[in-house]
Amino acid sequence: MWIEEDNKLKKTFKFKDFTEAFGFITKVALEAEKMNHHPFWSNVYNSVSIELSTHDAGNVVTEKDYALAKMIDSLS
Repeated sequence: MWIEEDNKLKKTFKFKDFTEAFGFITKVALEAEKMNHHPFWSNVYNSVSIELSTHDAGNVVTEKDYALAKMIDSLS
């Protein structure tokens, strides 16, 4: 579940291992590039933490972030 906090949408995804987590990151990166909306994320072993906000709107959560979050969920 995405949490809206500090003007960001946040969610952490857990995977079987690093390879699965990195594969997820790769899929998200390709789709985010198509949307021209890029997440802030970190990856440690099997965990991927993502934060979304719209820089052009002053680093607040916008409809672009909700659309990207929905796309990310469809890939997890």
